[in-house]
Amino acid sequence: MMYKVQNLIRSNIIQLRPYSSARSEFSGTASVFLDANENGHDLFGEALNRYPDPLQLVVKQRIAKLKGVPIESIFLGNGSDEAIDLLFRIFCEPGVDEAITCPPTYGMYRVQADIHGTPIRHVLLTEDFQLRPQAVLEAATPNSKLLFLCSPNNPTGNLLDPTAIEFLLRNFPGIVVVDEAYIDFAEGAKSCSQHLAEFPKLVVLQTLSKAWALAGARLGMAFASAEIIHYMNAVKYPYNVGLPTQRTVLSALETGLDGSVATIIGERKKLETELAKLDLVERIYPSDANFLLVKMRDSTLIFNYLKQNGVVVRDRSREPLCEGCLRITVGTQQENDRLLELLADFNPSVIQSSNPS
Repeated sequence: MMYKVQNLIRSNIIQLRPYSSARSEFSGTASVFLDANENGHDLFGEALNRYPDPLQLVVKQRIAKLKGVPIESIFLGNGSDEAIDLLFRIFCEPGVDEAITCPPTYGMYRVQADIHGTPIRHVLLTEDFQLRPQAVLEAATPNSKLLFLCSPNNPTGNLLDPTAIEFLLRNFPGIVVVDEAYIDFAEGAKSCSQHLAEFPKLVVLQTLSKAWALAGARLGMAFASAEIIHYMNAVKYPYNVGLPTQRTVLSALETGLDGSVATIIGERKKLETELAKLDLVERIYPSDANFLLVKMRDSTLIFNYLKQNGVVVRDRSREPLCEGCLRITVGTQQENDRLLELLADFNPSVIQSSNPS
């Protein structure tokens, strides 16, 4: 399908004059900075008195090498949520344009749609949590600007069929956003970012919060055409990624994952095996992520029982197709053993009798 990305972008964004600092316009070498009204005194010895690189170029160079994506196709933000927010700002005229999601899926897509006054259409996944691509196209209208696909999906944990994703990339009229927050845990899976040159309407989201254990640092990545990245940089806040985060990320990327992903995958498989032995477990859904979606008898009672004993999991039983399901993150060996110990001791009659209504 031939089309121009610019035809999908809000007219006010196309006409936007982005904020520009004197330093970003400067080329050459400087030792005296009197342009940004900073405090020239480095009180804490970490150069935090200076604003960080607004485009995080050193970090992007390292990520470009790691991911095999051109630097001009990389956006860095305060978690992937910032990238999701920017996509709504860029492509969706409030109250006019629409987004499509495929529940059960990551809840932030709907939250951001609500924040931006964007009507949202929901096309349920199949019973085995796969896409219904033809149903997505039938739900689309000329105002459908964004389609969010989460693979591996949250909260179900499974990879979406890449053939279905490619079909939608070729036929969906708007931007297709593939959220790969958990891709590092999917053994043998290939990122959709390898198709950026083929599909200019593709945006791939990844994060350092999961496999890289940097949830507290808050760094999300978006990979897209240089044109889309240009508009994301134009709309973002000027200094959206702080210097401490940039330094932390560079250090982590230099160190590498040191086998932690393999450890988590091993614990996931062990947890799946041990949970399957419990009578209270009805079904464990296949997972390509660092969590398991588990259907349980008395799921609400179990959720509260675990919480009362200091173990917090996620109750997903109100999500479509997830009745009676808890989402359980794969923790450390000690955390997983504690969970299994509590579940092995669970006695619904004792719990209910000790909590009279």
